[in-house]
Amino acid sequence: MIRVVVVDDEALVRSGFELILRAADDIDVVATASGAQALDRVAEHAPDVVLLDLRMPDMDGLTILRELRRRPNPPVVAILTTFGVDEYVATALRSGAAGFLLKDTDPHQLPHMVRTLAKGGVVLSPAVARTVVEGFLAGEAHKSASSPVARLSERESMVLTLMADGLSNRIIGSKLHLSVGTVKDEVSTILGKLGVGNRVQAALVAQRGGLVK
Repeated sequence: MIRVVVVDDEALVRSGFELILRAADDIDVVATASGAQALDRVAEHAPDVVLLDLRMPDMDGLTILRELRRRPNPPVVAILTTFGVDEYVATALRSGAAGFLLKDTDPHQLPHMVRTLAKGGVVLSPAVARTVVEGFLAGEAHKSASSPVARLSERESMVLTLMADGLSNRIIGSKLHLSVGTVKDEVSTILGKLGVGNRVQAALVAQRGGLVK
């Protein structure tokens, strides 16, 4: 079972996500919380995935995200956002967010997105993907014009391309005939060479470098 905690200051949003996700046989919403309750709920229930709102009056999502990322074996954190992409999304990306979901995501797509996150994949709702990518690239414009992907070996480039497609380590290993452990090592090396902190950032660098559209 994929264990999920939903964090939002609106009870209606929390209950809606809980209702949708609990209809899936392989997903269990172990807790929902407001911002002030979030850190305690995560510590208590040890979820695999946290769906986290950024704008909350009692404790903002960025503070929660950064604290979770400092913990041993942190959960995967995906940001809940509205159609107009939040000004804090770029900061959340750099702070370790693993995806961005619209609060009005199609209920049929939501379980699939959670499964992708749990497997280490990248999730960007189509309506926010363009803004997220453009914002990230704008923030990176001051860096060297040379593409970071040029520093990767051929196999690392192949792994990065599959990462950017949202595939899990297990599926990447199957496609490239590598063990899961080898893929994990390759992913760590890729993140280091690209100078990024997570798979979402790596996927955006891959897009910038022309490995993926």
